[in-house]
Amino acid sequence: MEPRRQAPGEPEFPTCTRCGFILFLNPDLSVGAIVPLEGGIVLLRRAIQPCLGLWTFPMGYANRGERTERAAERETFEEVGLETRVRELIGVYSYEGRPVAVVVYEAEAIGGTLAPGAEAIEVRSVRPESIPWEELAFPSARDALRDYLRRRGWVPPD
Repeated sequence: MEPRRQAPGEPEFPTCTRCGFILFLNPDLSVGAIVPLEGGIVLLRRAIQPCLGLWTFPMGYANRGERTERAAERETFEEVGLETRVRELIGVYSYEGRPVAVVVYEAEAIGGTLAPGAEAIEVRSVRPESIPWEELAFPSARDALRDYLRRRGWVPPD
């Protein structure tokens, strides 16, 4: 294998010098759900790396062949115990040099009980003015929360 550029403007990909097989290094797809509950937004403190101990809304990887809406609902149930229904797309977030693209939805709670799953130290509904902005795990969590709150007329800190 050697790095080769397949087309102008594209990055180099590992390419077999004998058969021409190209190993495309495409981004992973993560999904998340912002769930309003009891006047706040459901956040969890991570029990796993990366970002152990930091806060985010429920999010995780979509499985191959899984609809992103279903993946967001599944991840929310696994991480915070809530059954949800996706309502609307908040945004799609990707960052230069990072291998993950994140799709974030607003979802409504329709059942279950708010409780930490295996990947959460704690979960709670946090009012907008109490969001721990400096302790958020990922840029996508910060950006999606800001977009969500701005749509609702609340001005988050920069």
